[in-house]
Amino acid sequence: MHPVVGIFTRREDAERAAAELEPAGIDRGRIIVLTPGTPAERPTTVPTRETEPPGIGTALGTMTGAAAGAAGGMQLGTVLSTLLVPGLGPVIALGALGTVLLGALGAAVGHAFDDAPEGVPKDDLFLYEDALRHGRSVVIVLADDDRRAEVARAVLSANGAESLDAFRERWWKGLRDVEAAHYESTGQPFAAAEPDYRRGFECALGAGQRDRAYDDVVNKLKQRYPDVYNTEAFRRGYERGQARAAGRRSDRAA
Repeated sequence: MHPVVGIFTRREDAERAAAELEPAGIDRGRIIVLTPGTPAERPTTVPTRETEPPGIGTALGTMTGAAAGAAGGMQLGTVLSTLLVPGLGPVIALGALGTVLLGALGAAVGHAFDDAPEGVPKDDLFLYEDALRHGRSVVIVLADDDRRAEVARAVLSANGAESLDAFRERWWKGLRDVEAAHYESTGQPFAAAEPDYRRGFECALGAGQRDRAYDDVVNKLKQRYPDVYNTEAFRRGYERGQARAAGRRSDRAA
């Protein structure tokens, strides 16, 4: 699976890009759109799924709707779901896998994403949340191969998408000064430690690690980050990422 992600400032651009992907050879079942919504756009039928991971029903919060149709001008003829996410407001998802993403967005913990289908880019969930929090829309394409991934990138770019990598860099730039000051408060320079610190910070925000203390997942981290998992910078970054995630949950609960 080759996930391709585009971040859009305008919802209509995201919808147009999604509508152009299928004629370009992308199966509609592999297209996911997440966009901020309004209460008036929420369907009223509450969906149930026999395959829901344990506990996901509670994690979904106020979830309404699973219907064939479209949001706004998009005509994908696919599953439409809406979740009222504390701290984000209503979020509309189009695409069968969009429901999985909504479940993770609404979850009190990140465990709701543990059994997500292979290929769904769960580690970047925190970036989707940040984009939605700032009123942007996210289009995710699960391309079958390199050729379709290139096609998807071209379609998203032509419609004004910012790449996920570019968005990630802007996201970190907005946090860097605060994190550098925190790290250097112990008298240690940040510049040399930043790569490892940032990896730990982002790792802690990934769906698989949310609410999981470093010591609880150290064996998993050893497998994923064998070269840095036991460095001081990585661990401090991980702990700061955990603190940021906890702060977001507090904001949602307020």
